[in-house]
This record gives sequence, structure tokens and C-alpha cells, in this order.
Amino acid sequence: MAGAPNLPSDARPSGHRVKPDRILKHGVLLLATLLALVPTLYMLMTSLKSEDEYTVNKVGLPRTIVFDHYDNVLFQSPFFAWMENSIILAAGAVILSTLVSCLGAYAIARMEFKGRSLLFSISTSLMAVPPVVMIVPLFVLYSELDLISTFRGAIIIYAGLITPFSVYLLTTFFRTLPRELFESARMDGAGALRILWKIVLPLSLPALLTLVVVNALYVWNDLLIAIIFLQDDSKRTLMAGISVFQGRYDNQIPLTMAGMAVASAPMLMLYLVFQKYFIQGLMTGAVK
Repeated sequence: MAGAPNLPSDARPSGHRVKPDRILKHGVLLLATLLALVPTLYMLMTSLKSEDEYTVNKVGLPRTIVFDHYDNVLFQSPFFAWMENSIILAAGAVILSTLVSCLGAYAIARMEFKGRSLLFSISTSLMAVPPVVMIVPLFVLYSELDLISTFRGAIIIYAGLITPFSVYLLTTFFRTLPRELFESARMDGAGALRILWKIVLPLSLPALLTLVVVNALYVWNDLLIAIIFLQDDSKRTLMAGISVFQGRYDNQIPLTMAGMAVASAPMLMLYLVFQKYFIQGLMTGAVK
């Protein structure tokens, strides 16, 4: 026809045909998603079963949904005290680590000084050191300093564990920012701290929120440091409390699953709130 556009052969409609490799890719992603959700679904289904039903039906869906286990977890145990302790540790460690990491990453990424590359290499290599090898020297040191069973002592340990990764990520991100921004700010008389506060941090919001989510999740789920360095029952964290809870009610699996489900809820809500920035930060780092 005279009015029909002359489309190239590869741009013409193909009758909505779907390529086999695309179907295979979607199938693999769907299978991976289902496999990742299996433990969570099992935890939720088990927490809604009665003890008698769980004895005869360990895998299937609950025939009768009961919420008694959630009532026992929330109101028959010091659950909220454990959660408050975990929030204190996670918030304190993340704030301290983020402050130190921003200063250190900015210095490594944008300041010229002798030993900068060596300092960055040492900081990055600390990510490969497992925390378990530092338990004995830290415990001896903390015993001498009377920091056992103190929040400030545990916060310092957690901040030290998550800072190397934070410095690495932020340094990589800061190096991708246009150099012209820094030169223009210096010409206007801005100092290093003002540039960091007014220019670098606002542009790095996705990366910072990604760090907050990842580091808070690490501190929230940690069990090793919490058990060894917070021995006082009043300082017990949520994960440590759930582990004791599990040992005390070993035969009551639905009750334990209810406790784990409630314990995972705060981090799930944190991720959902910052999901947009979290994905943006990951994609920005990957592309750049």
C-alpha cells in the first residue's frame, strides 16, 4: 500500500511469538524464586498450626489456622525487650559505621595523600577476615576494659565489622561522581567537609540507603557477637532470645516458627520502605 511504512525486516510484527530462550529464562527465574520462598512459606504455615496438627501434618497447609503461638511469643515472653535491644545495637552500629565510612571513603576517593592506595587495600582486605578469629582477643580486651555486657562495646564491634565493606562501596561510588562538581565547589570556597555534606552525600543517597539496609540486616541477624559479648539477660538481643526460646521449647516447633516469623518482620518492613532506593543503589553500583 502507498501509505504503509517501509519497515525493516527485523522490525516487522512477528505475530507475538515468544522466543524459547526467553521462556527458559523466565522459567528459571520463577523456579529460583519459588525455591527461595520455600523456607519462608514453611515457617509461616508451621506457625499457624496447632501442636497436634503439626505432629500429623508437618509439611501441608494448616487445616485450622491458630494464632495462639503468636500470642505466646508477643505477650508471654520478653520479646519486645529483646527487640528494643536489637534496635539499639543495629541503629548505633549503622550510624557509627556510616559516619566513619563516609569520612574515610571521601578521603580515599577524593583526597590526595601518601599511602592512600595502601590504606584502601588494607581496609578492603579486612572484609576477608572472619569475625570468629577475633573473638578471643576481643573478649580478653573487653574483659580488661570492663565492656562485656555493654551496648557501647557491642556497637563498636559491630561497627568495626561492617565498616570495611561500607568504605569499599562508598569509595567506589564517590569515584564515579563528576570531578567538575568538586572543582566548582572549591572555586566557590567550599572546604572538604562542606563538599561532603552539601554535594557528595545528597548524590549518594541510594548508596547510603543500600548500606543502611544491608548493615542493619547483618547486625539484626547476628548471633555470635550477641551471645558472647552480651551475657546479661537484660541485654539479650532478639536473635539470641529466639535461640534460647528455641532451646527451651524444642518440642514446640510451631511456637518457635512463630517467634522467627515475628523476628523477621522488622527487617522485612525496613526493606519494603527503602526498596526503591535499595534497588537503585545496587543498579547504580553495577552499571558504574
